[in-house]
Amino acid sequence: MTKTIKTVGVCGAAGTMGAGIALVAARAGFATVCFDRSGDGLEKAARQSAGFLDKSVARGKLDSAKRDQVLTSMSQTTRIEDLADCDLVIEAVFEDLAAKRELLGRLDAVCAEDTIFASNTSTLSITEIASGSKRPERAVGMHFCLPAQLMKLIEMSPGILTSDDTFKTAWQWTEACGQTPVKTQDKPGFILNALLVPFNNDAIRAVEAGVAEPADIDRAIKAGLGYKMGPLELIDLIGLDTQVRLCEAFYPITLDPRAATPPLLRRMVAAGLLGRKSGRGFFTYEGNSMFGA
Repeated sequence: MTKTIKTVGVCGAAGTMGAGIALVAARAGFATVCFDRSGDGLEKAARQSAGFLDKSVARGKLDSAKRDQVLTSMSQTTRIEDLADCDLVIEAVFEDLAAKRELLGRLDAVCAEDTIFASNTSTLSITEIASGSKRPERAVGMHFCLPAQLMKLIEMSPGILTSDDTFKTAWQWTEACGQTPVKTQDKPGFILNALLVPFNNDAIRAVEAGVAEPADIDRAIKAGLGYKMGPLELIDLIGLDTQVRLCEAFYPITLDPRAATPPLLRRMVAAGLLGRKSGRGFFTYEGNSMFGA
C-alpha cells in the first residue's frame, strides 16, 4: 500500500541545498522539520528563506497569506529525535558516503519502520548509502537541482533493494510538490553530474590555462549554447568546496581524468574562495541572500 506523506524532514537544512528542499516541501503544504547540527546555521537559513518568500510576494509570485502558511509549516531543530514523526526524511548532507550511511543508521533508531529515507546525493551510489540502514528497501535517491526552490528537476534513482512501493510513493510526492521527476539508474553521477562534473572542470582548466577570463567563458557558454547560467557561475553557486567533494566522489568511481579535481580549484578552496557563500569565488558577491531572492 502506498504510504501517505504528511510530514517531511530535511537533514542538513542549514545548507543551501537543504534549505531549498525544505522550502519546496513547505511550499507544497507539508509540515517540514528542518534538522541540522548547527543551530546558528538553521537560524541563518530561516532568515534567508523568509527573505526569499518576501521577494516572491513582492514579485507577485506568492500572496502574503501563503508566505505566512509556508513559514508556519517549517520548524527548526538540532535534535535528530524530532524527526521521529516524519513520513519522509531527505538527507542533504555533504557528499561523503560514510557520513550519509552513519546518518541513515541514526535515523533508523528514531523513525518509524515505514518512514522513507531519501538521499539527495548527486554522485554516490544509492545502494551503498542505503546499506547504512537496516531497511534499505525504504531508501531511494532523490537528487534535487540547485537552487531547489527554483529548479523543477529531481533525479529519482532506486537502489538495488528499493521497493516498488517506496519508489512510487517518493515519485508521487515529488509530483505533489510540483516538481519534475526523471527516473535514473544507480550509476555514478546519474544524468546531470555525469555530464556536469567533467564539463565544469573543463571550464576551470580553461581559466587555469589562460584561455579567457571567467566572465568571458561564461558569456560564451550562455550565448553559444543557450545556458541561463555559465559553468563558473554555477560552481560559485554550489560552492567550490562542494565541487571538490563531487570530484573526489566521482573520479575514483569513473577514473575519468576530466572528473579529477583541477589544481586551481584546490588552491582557491585553500584560500577560502568558496563562491557565493564566502562572497568570492570566480566572481565577487555582495550580501548573503538565498539565491533567487
